[in-house]
Amino acid sequence: MPVPPYVEAHTDTQSTIVAAAARLLREGGVRAVTTRAVAQAAGVPPPTIFRLFGDKDGLLEAVAEHVMAAYVADKAAKAADENADPVDDVRAAWRAHIDFGLANPGVFLLLVEPGRLQRSSATTAGAQVLHARVARVAAAGLLTMSEARAVDMIHAAGSGAVLALLSQPEDRRDTRLADALLDAVLGDILTSAPAPPASDPIALTVAFRAALPRLPALSDAERTLLSEWLTRAVAELQDRRDR
Repeated sequence: MPVPPYVEAHTDTQSTIVAAAARLLREGGVRAVTTRAVAQAAGVPPPTIFRLFGDKDGLLEAVAEHVMAAYVADKAAKAADENADPVDDVRAAWRAHIDFGLANPGVFLLLVEPGRLQRSSATTAGAQVLHARVARVAAAGLLTMSEARAVDMIHAAGSGAVLALLSQPEDRRDTRLADALLDAVLGDILTSAPAPPASDPIALTVAFRAALPRLPALSDAERTLLSEWLTRAVAELQDRRDR
């Protein structure tokens, strides 16, 4: 079914405005994204922006979502194949995250706002890509904790690293800071080698849970129940280890 011309025009106008605002945000930060400046750069009257996006905050959300979605799509496309080293894959994802934040400070600072973060579908998709990478580490028997905690630690450290680097003058940034933080996180979440059952029950249980989707002869309900049991067991083992 063909798209009506007025719908195409509406979409094209939105895309033009978002692209213009993204360019202003990248070059001058949030302060540069004024209604007047965006309207002039996009070649539209200012009321068009309010009609399509509601207000400046709505426009900024659309810009952040647009830039983040493109980054996440690229990150997903570059995900390593199943034969690649899962830890190296996490390291590559970390470097891409740091590079994205430093190259797009305006967008990054918008996305780390808690309320905006929860509304961003692109950020949610990015978290799913990270979780898939961590799941491969878990399946290799290399995690000392649950996948969820490992994902949270990597995400928190990565965002903190970008914020710390952005707070430093660009010509005096500690380029080794991000790598040092990742090494510290990996040192905490990884075993030194795939652990035998008796030596690390957390690694074994997490690896078993990661393998559930590939186990034959189980119904979806049985997989869900077994996953719940294993998740509960990992949480209890972690609590005992942390005491």
